[in-house]
Amino acid sequence: MKPRQRQLLWIAAAVIVALIWGFYSADGPQTTAVLAGTVRAATLLALGAMCGMIGERSGIVNIGIEGQFLMSAFFAFTVTSMTGSLFMGTIAGVATGLTMGWLLAAMAVGLKVDQIIAGTVLNIAALGLTSFFYAHGRELGVSKYTNIDLGPLADIPLVGTVFFSRPPITYLTMALLVVVHIALFRSVWGMRTRAIGEHPGAADTVGIDVLRLRYLNVTLAGGFAGLGGSYLALEAVGTFSRAMSGGRGFLALAVMIFGRRTPFGAYAAALVFGFTTALQNQFQLKNTFDIPPQFVGMLPFVVTIVVVALSGLVGSMRDPAALGQTYEKG
Repeated sequence: MKPRQRQLLWIAAAVIVALIWGFYSADGPQTTAVLAGTVRAATLLALGAMCGMIGERSGIVNIGIEGQFLMSAFFAFTVTSMTGSLFMGTIAGVATGLTMGWLLAAMAVGLKVDQIIAGTVLNIAALGLTSFFYAHGRELGVSKYTNIDLGPLADIPLVGTVFFSRPPITYLTMALLVVVHIALFRSVWGMRTRAIGEHPGAADTVGIDVLRLRYLNVTLAGGFAGLGGSYLALEAVGTFSRAMSGGRGFLALAVMIFGRRTPFGAYAAALVFGFTTALQNQFQLKNTFDIPPQFVGMLPFVVTIVVVALSGLVGSMRDPAALGQTYEKG
């Protein structure tokens, strides 16, 4: 690592340590709340990052994660309100994500629409449709998933409360990180997925159906965003409101980039971004430094800009060679 890169890392670390020290020196007992909030915020970002990761490893840019979150949250909430079943609501949310993933694939792969435009269409459609139907669902209420203690692990001081006493979708997300990592880097599917994102023409010559696999992967990736929408409505909040995704789909893209398009890297990045979200929530709650809440609310997005801007300076980072390019079968 070059001296300039080390200097930037030390500066970033110093700023983070200063924020932590300044907050906790003012109110130490908030440690558990902030760390639990970090995991809570990181779960949604990790699911969105896996959605974007599978798409980009296949050569498809997905900026429609925000819309996938929002639409899936709406249907998850609505079905749960109608059936009284959190499980059925979760299934509806995942199905909605899969459907929107298929729509993105149909536009970007089938119709060869510009991928940025296709994702933007999903975002606008989701915001418009959910806002239109919101008046019918806002009076309905649903319960939330509750914490499940993992036996003696939940009794470990601090760590047990933060990681081993969580609701079910959080546990499922952690399991999916392992599954996606193994699938991407230790399976035939993963090898073919990375091939069509790097050299689709070469993959085609050895018998891989590039268009079909891209369709499949982008649709499958939508299921992760659908699970994220279900998490948002049924585990994190327990209700639905207009534009409740609040830009987290775009934050998930930053997490994916900062995590080098790997599941574990993305989760580590999600924890960093989740920490800033939890910290700003506590700042607003306690008003520790008497800072206007509008400035405190900017913290996660400021960190996003800074981290993404500096991430290219720390190690090598390269997009898949065929990312964003349409493929014509020869």
